[in-house]
Amino acid sequence: MQLKTEYEFILPRGYVDKDGNLHKDGVMRLANAKDEIVPLNDLRVQRNRAYLIIVLLSRVISRLGDLKEVNTGVIENLFASDLRFLEEMYNRVNEDEATVRVTCPECGSKFEKEFGRLGES
Repeated sequence: MQLKTEYEFILPRGYVDKDGNLHKDGVMRLANAKDEIVPLNDLRVQRNRAYLIIVLLSRVISRLGDLKEVNTGVIENLFASDLRFLEEMYNRVNEDEATVRVTCPECGSKFEKEFGRLGES
């Protein structure tokens, strides 16, 4: 089984660049520990905790349309519905839940077992 680390998406509305070009399709990669730690040192995040998602998304979106770079300026200028879409996608692909394939010791049946977040029962 190979770990999926990149996820394609299509924005509901799309990002309009300074030349009026529309960019809708993109790729988000899984976040790593550094992606979640580094933004906490960003002064914009320290001044306004709501800015955290802007910095996080700018780090994990590896492609958006034909843009050469996806930075905080791009994320800041997304339509609100697209920002919500990407925030939900980020949470969904980076959840702490794990699914493992297990075998029943009594009957030998194989199935997937989902484990919740650490600390939850």
